[in-house]
Amino acid sequence: MSELNYDKITNLVKENSKIIDLGCGDGTLFKKLVEEKNVTGVGVEIRQDAVVKAIEKGLSVIQADLDEGLKEFPDKSFDFAILNRTLQSTEKPDYVIEEMLRVAKKAIVSFPNFAYWKVRFYLFFRGKMPVSEALPWQWYDTPNIHLLTVNDFFDFCKNNNIKILESIYLTNRKSRSNIFIRTITNFFSEEVIFVISK
Repeated sequence: MSELNYDKITNLVKENSKIIDLGCGDGTLFKKLVEEKNVTGVGVEIRQDAVVKAIEKGLSVIQADLDEGLKEFPDKSFDFAILNRTLQSTEKPDYVIEEMLRVAKKAIVSFPNFAYWKVRFYLFFRGKMPVSEALPWQWYDTPNIHLLTVNDFFDFCKNNNIKILESIYLTNRKSRSNIFIRTITNFFSEEVIFVISK
């Protein structure tokens, strides 16, 4: 699913954009965007070992905690703020999204959908926290502290006057775009990608 996720996000970013990749990890997505879309910008990552790996790839990356905000960046200084598979592991996801939409014209947010039917069945039949490609950790070592669903994100955006410009729903290495039958997308999507703005 990682390659499909990276491809879809890359397709959403315009050529020569200025980006900030939040929770960029070892810089794999950031590097792909540099090579395929000629982007410039910066990555932000909390783990020192990942920062070192990203810098070794020739990327501009700083070590910082997203939950502390992006105070060092002025308003609308980027075309895109990207938060790929990181929202659910932040302590203050609402604040992180607010900061993304402050520093960038548009934000791209992706996360595993906790209402995916396999997750529901796993909980129902096994009575244990699910382990899958999108949620690969055990309950005791997971970085995920704010699991959410497609419906949760739609509600959050509505309550905070955030516009959803585009949505992509990923399942079993396939994708669907802009399907607004929320019950279906909430049940059948393993991972989702949203493009949002204020």
